[in-house]
Amino acid sequence: MELNLVGKNVLITGASKGIGLACAVGFAEEGCVVHLAARNSVELDKACNEISKKYGVNAIAHVYDLSIDENVQSLAKECGDIDILINNAGAIPGGNIFDVTDARWRKAWDLKVFGYINLTREVYASMKAKGKGVIVNIIGLAGERNRPDYIAGTTGNAGLMAFTRALGAESVDFGIRVVGVNPGRVETDRQINHHKEDAAKEFGDTNRWEEIRARISNTLPFKRSGRADEVADLTVFLASERASYMSGTVVTIDAGQSLRAR
Repeated sequence: MELNLVGKNVLITGASKGIGLACAVGFAEEGCVVHLAARNSVELDKACNEISKKYGVNAIAHVYDLSIDENVQSLAKECGDIDILINNAGAIPGGNIFDVTDARWRKAWDLKVFGYINLTREVYASMKAKGKGVIVNIIGLAGERNRPDYIAGTTGNAGLMAFTRALGAESVDFGIRVVGVNPGRVETDRQINHHKEDAAKEFGDTNRWEEIRARISNTLPFKRSGRADEVADLTVFLASERASYMSGTVVTIDAGQSLRAR
């Protein structure tokens, strides 16, 4: 299937690892110019070098903490004319309403919730000026399957779902599509770190994290977590002309987990 993405300028945040990196690879495979933004310069430079070498495209590193408004504005200016924006940066801590302090809650939302909103505002303005563009927000399943033990994340994700739908309803008047992706459990470095934390609590040994993973996997569809490249494949498709009649839509990718009995 031809996606007609060759030469498109794509900005991906949180792109040094996990889903963000998988998206950068996916767009590079399609011949796009990829702008990777993240806070870790070492991981980011490594990712850009590997992508450029393997796929023969221009992969550009942008080292920014996107929880800071000024950095969001600088990134948008630095990248110039962006055809596709993938909002992905952010990690909101788990815990119930008493576990998550006001400071931790605000810090996490500054990066993910307001980070998405602020960068979208910057890029959306330039897309309106040229009358075309696509914005894909990588959000998360907790936004639709609300969890009191992940209250800061579930509330933030629900807000980003509403943001995506509201903006996506208006954006089509200016030739722009805004869509979202809600991944379920995906095996990333972050998830493995959670397994190690759980193994330390349960067994007193982080090296037993694979036992935690196996136990959780047995409860999941297909007996496994999703892969970052599976989320990336969906994201690349949604950003392409093959999804040209989709806007204001949030697509769940969780192998039906959210439809199963709790």
